[in-house]
Amino acid sequence: MAAWLAALATVAILASYELALAVGHRRRPEHLARTAHAALREAWFDAVSAQRGSEILAVQTLRNSLMSATMSASTAVLGLMGTVTLAAPTLRASLGDAPGMPGFTARLALELALMMLLFASLASSVMAVRYFSHAGFIVAMPVDSEARRRWSDAGKFYVRRAGILYSWGLRHLVLVAPILASMVHPAAGPVAALGVVAVLVGFDRFRNNEERDAAAPRGGNHGG
Repeated sequence: MAAWLAALATVAILASYELALAVGHRRRPEHLARTAHAALREAWFDAVSAQRGSEILAVQTLRNSLMSATMSASTAVLGLMGTVTLAAPTLRASLGDAPGMPGFTARLALELALMMLLFASLASSVMAVRYFSHAGFIVAMPVDSEARRRWSDAGKFYVRRAGILYSWGLRHLVLVAPILASMVHPAAGPVAALGVVAVLVGFDRFRNNEERDAAAPRGGNHGG
């Protein structure tokens, strides 16, 4: 029972934060890094589309992003293969001969949650690679060409969607940490979940330059 309570507390902490973030995204999306960075990618696409001779630079930028998404996908698939290897014998021993799932333990539930997170990270990263690849073909077109103008809206959508999917892939990898901690020791799960949430709060918050200037202390120089 203690293991189950600790596992449920770990998942509840993470789920509560994600729910609060979704509510905040509806109310004040401009204060979230995810929305701001999506707008940044669209502004980048507009900028390179307006600058003649920027095609090579744009392709190199997208290639770097594509490589980052590929690395995330590779990390997720390696972790997923290891988790499946770890969980398969336990799943077979616990559920193979016992009807009604009597052997469904907290550790098995955590292993399944771990597989779900890793699969979600893999799927998000692979889709990000797909969109980055399509956007690369568009930005490689000459800026003044008719094909570039015809595909401009699609390219802006692709870079925005690819960035969001890439961020989801990384996020799911970060959420793996509390699940692993809970598998090592039940009491470590909630503590690790609180630590991860504390880190994510800083990453998910966004303030533009005007807000930073307004929050800065006014007056003379207080330095030495």
